[in-house]
Amino acid sequence: MSALPPPAHPLAVTADLTLLDDLVRLATAGGVALDVANDVGSSRRAWTSAPLVLVGADLVADLARAAPPRRRDLLIVSHDINERGLWEGAVALGAEHVLSLPDAERWLVSRLADTVDGATRESATVCVLGGRGGAGASTLATALAVTAIRLGRISYLIDGDPLGGGIDLVLGGEDSAGMRWPDLVATEGRVSSGALRSALPLVEGLVVLSWDRGDLLTIPRPAMRTVLSAARRGGDLVVVDLPRHTTEAAEEALSQCTTALLVVPAEVRAVAAASRVARTLTTVAPDVRLVVRGPAPSGLDGRTVAATLDLPLAGEIAAEPRLDLMLERGQAPARHGKGPLAAFCRSLLTDLGVLPADRSGTAA
Repeated sequence: MSALPPPAHPLAVTADLTLLDDLVRLATAGGVALDVANDVGSSRRAWTSAPLVLVGADLVADLARAAPPRRRDLLIVSHDINERGLWEGAVALGAEHVLSLPDAERWLVSRLADTVDGATRESATVCVLGGRGGAGASTLATALAVTAIRLGRISYLIDGDPLGGGIDLVLGGEDSAGMRWPDLVATEGRVSSGALRSALPLVEGLVVLSWDRGDLLTIPRPAMRTVLSAARRGGDLVVVDLPRHTTEAAEEALSQCTTALLVVPAEVRAVAAASRVARTLTTVAPDVRLVVRGPAPSGLDGRTVAATLDLPLAGEIAAEPRLDLMLERGQAPARHGKGPLAAFCRSLLTDLGVLPADRSGTAA
């Protein structure tokens, strides 16, 4: 078996040593190695394979005359963006941006670091909240992440509820090695997805961020922003279990999510309690959907609850025998792919594009 080829690095095309020094410094800050071509001819080898190409202003005109193949992820970099002919050359090359240093340094570091993650798209991000205490939000959040892992997707499960008891207990992973929230509260700025993944506990293939048993009760907004940003670049699905009460961290997660799920038992008092949570959610999250959990002692159905709360219905989950016993034993919900909870998770993840649909419209 032949060895795998080495990973492609971003390519800097410039003969300007001052500019090159800056680009190497910024690449180092982003945690990436940089390939360098100091003329048009030597740029051809990696022109199409590099994940990102940075062209110095000094070689823009020469490259435009050479007319290399059009490509995405091409940036022009200069210390003087008013340099003669720069913009015309950028248009001829089909450049995405013309960047001025040092003004664009922070943005460029982030863009360079993205090439390490190999991320051109971000994962689906689902926030799950209960309409009342004990609604089953943590169970659903865990089941969604477990279903994605079982079907071959990279998934993160993030516990955003400091009073929830620790979502690692739902998985039976409380003894798994790795960082918890108290280790990350001072984190802000940009963290690579690889660094985050390697730092967190891995429970049966699922990356989990939960709590220790200490006294920390809050997550700073910057820490939640940093963790979510890294997780979204590094997987197919990020699931965040959130508290019913409003916190800065919860608002941050909701503002970043793809979809927010409000879990409401099919009970009259639960629906009344959920109405206040629903009003808060719809002011922050871009897409809020309702999940109604059985049993329904009075026959209350999902459509009635959805109409009462004025939310679209993502689905109803029937009561599942022995689920409480499984959770008490630390056996992850939906781990075997059977039962109403697992079926709902497959359907929702297909709807969100995390899982493909087969020709019958069901999760493949």
